[in-house]
Amino acid sequence: MASVVDEIKRRLDIVDVIGEYVELKPSGKNYIGFCPFHPNTRTPAFVVFPETQTWHCFGCGAGGDVFTFIQKKENLSFREALQLLARRAGVTLAPVAPESTEHATLRAVLEAAVAFYRHHLRAASGRHAYTYLTQRRGLTEATLEAFGLGYAPPRGDALYRYLQEQGFTLEQIEAAGLLSRRGDRLFDRFRNRIMFPIRDERGRMVGFGGRTLDPEGIPKYLNTPQTALFDKGKVLYGLDRARQAIRERDLAVLVEGYMDVIGLHQAGHRYAVSPMGTALTEHHLRLLKRYTRNIILALDPDAAGERAMLRSIDVAQRATDQITAELDARGALHHVQQLDLNIRVVTLPEGLDPDELVLRDPARWEALLQQAKPLLYFVMDLHARHTNLADPRERGRYALAMAGLIRLIANPVEREDYVRHLARILRVSETAVAALLKQAQPPQQRASTSRARTTPTLNPAAQRERALLTFLLSDPDVVAHVNQRLASCQLSPIGVDDFQHPAHQGLWQVYQRALEQFDLEVAAYMQQNLSPDLQPLWQTLREEGNAAGPVARRVDEALRLLLWLRYTRLSKHVRRLSRALPDSNAHAALEQARPLLARLLHGLRTGCRSPAA
Repeated sequence: MASVVDEIKRRLDIVDVIGEYVELKPSGKNYIGFCPFHPNTRTPAFVVFPETQTWHCFGCGAGGDVFTFIQKKENLSFREALQLLARRAGVTLAPVAPESTEHATLRAVLEAAVAFYRHHLRAASGRHAYTYLTQRRGLTEATLEAFGLGYAPPRGDALYRYLQEQGFTLEQIEAAGLLSRRGDRLFDRFRNRIMFPIRDERGRMVGFGGRTLDPEGIPKYLNTPQTALFDKGKVLYGLDRARQAIRERDLAVLVEGYMDVIGLHQAGHRYAVSPMGTALTEHHLRLLKRYTRNIILALDPDAAGERAMLRSIDVAQRATDQITAELDARGALHHVQQLDLNIRVVTLPEGLDPDELVLRDPARWEALLQQAKPLLYFVMDLHARHTNLADPRERGRYALAMAGLIRLIANPVEREDYVRHLARILRVSETAVAALLKQAQPPQQRASTSRARTTPTLNPAAQRERALLTFLLSDPDVVAHVNQRLASCQLSPIGVDDFQHPAHQGLWQVYQRALEQFDLEVAAYMQQNLSPDLQPLWQTLREEGNAAGPVARRVDEALRLLLWLRYTRLSKHVRRLSRALPDSNAHAALEQARPLLARLLHGLRTGCRSPAA
């Protein structure tokens, strides 16, 4: 992939590409203009550097290469930007591997089921379901069609017989998750239910959700079981229809169920998606991060809704009938910090679902979104409501637990806000809370200290390599941003030669292959492809990276370590060459090494940030 990217860059001039979007004017060797990413500015702070084929805005801090610009300007994934620029450059990309025959067949089965359920929604057998959707829930015919809603008739084998008539085998229908077994008996998994087709972010069928119409029906909602296509932890309902609106508004709202998503979309709020009652996974968050870093979780106001949302954001280690002070938000906060996300929480009015609220009072819905509070505020307030703060022991446990969470916030300004908020809840001084923070050492730090005592001693260079890997392995975005900054200093991207320790080399090689897969499940790839002896090191470094602060800080630290490693190794090489003079070969190698040494030193001094024009 790197060779294709290099060939595209060789054929395209970044000035020509950006010049189609921004009016550029020459300024010495460079070009300047007004930044397209933060309008209404009076100063042309946007600079394109032809020599390095990079760009940077000194107003908003954005920057990168031609791929980064197209991704940001056109709201594209890297793969989509690659395809667009390849067409422009006349570069032929290797064809994407076609979907397996098995997957294509399963999707065909599911699409046939969609047609079957849609037909029955409008047939006599589905009249009560159609009435419920259109009259009680207020859905229009256009909305029913857009989301492909249907009805599963009560007869136990109606779908099974239909699909057999369409030429599908028993094995294929069962593999698609549409049949259930009870002993030797086979029957339709979904019966007397409103059917919600579930599609992935590309609009491809993966499964169904079904809502019972029987008042005593259990469960109320039933999903397709785990199949070769369907995994609840990897799909967000409605994302195929929401992703463009999420990009445009720079916001995703997560709601509880199918009807919440559909009602909001019908009312024009097409940025809503749902994790379908399951825990919000790292895969979900990475999926959303393609489109926005701003996420709002919309909560039901009752205790059950609070517990459900706590589970969905991985906040509770255990959620019981009575929420206690032993709730642990570290998992969610680590994801937020690691992925550099802005997650907020809004509580809905009593007795109203999102789709009902937006129909009754659209202005109030918008006001609620504006009032959404940061995730940690929500956790602190929720804990306080379920803790007896008059009891000194409970009060102390609560204070220590919350202080431990505040310690996870890397930004000192944010941390002060949380200190003030906790001080108001406890009715103590901010100084007292600040002192408490010093006592609250997160388990991750204690575990790291324990591991450090059992980890073999590394020499200083290997220790820096290990620290560098901690930042690089924490998030694929760190690698991308570091490579962009290296390019601005005319330095090569991160490679296996940047590591000398054999274990570090092996770990980086597998991680680099994982990043080339255009696959969100980097962790799964690593677990499948790393040798057993490297698995413990991968897990350890990944855990340490989870607590390493925002992406911007990790990029700065990783770049500093990388440049220092390169600089010290090249300096040693130059000294060896100097001692080898007057050997003519050594002299030639020394002349080649000195400019690179100067660029590395410049990078260390400037952080590989292009100087202002």
